[in-house]
Amino acid sequence: MEKKRILIVDDERDLAGIISEMLSGCGFLTDVAGSAEEAFTLLTNTSYHLVLLDINLPDQTGFEICKELRRVSKVPVIFASARTAEHDRITGFDIGGDDFLQKPYSMKELLSRVNALLRRAYGAEEETAKMGFGDVVIDPTDRTVTKGGAPVKMANREFDLLLYLCRNKNTAIPKDTIIKDVWGAFSEVEPLTLTVHIRWLREKLEDDPANPKYIKTIWRMGYMLEDAT
Repeated sequence: MEKKRILIVDDERDLAGIISEMLSGCGFLTDVAGSAEEAFTLLTNTSYHLVLLDINLPDQTGFEICKELRRVSKVPVIFASARTAEHDRITGFDIGGDDFLQKPYSMKELLSRVNALLRRAYGAEEETAKMGFGDVVIDPTDRTVTKGGAPVKMANREFDLLLYLCRNKNTAIPKDTIIKDVWGAFSEVEPLTLTVHIRWLREKLEDDPANPKYIKTIWRMGYMLEDAT
């Protein structure tokens, strides 16, 4: 199964470290932010499967982060806070939070909430199966790509883009949607960067990169990985 990446936003560094260690031990990839500024920086550069968000932060509230996040992303959000008033919980849900966990909480309960929300958001199936198109095979678990049985060397972002296109096979996707989902919710990546990465993928995977059979440009919109098989 491809590892899910979780962002922990909490200014209690010791607690955040404990959470990160626990989740990492359960097979997740984690990043930690101690402020809204750090969180926005990470969200700009990385795509996450879930955000664990404290409300009380030194520069902004978790509510403000969630509001900004919901403008550009549907990533699942769990509020985790010592603020337990009913209006705080209602506010959290009203602005787009998916769950609310009261501090202090046990690591066992946190893990249960995380797993349940990930199942709801991404499905319960374990994505262990390889996927691909033509003579290209993608292994999400090992993050490897082969073409005609020969390994193809790829940078992390190239692999992420290829996997994203393959998961959305035969679907035309706008450029800004691809950038948001692959580079990060608040990414300021220019469309030209995406164009360059598409060219690199074609050069590595298409038999005729100038006339691609699979990685198609959708005029005035974006791109699509087309595969009739």
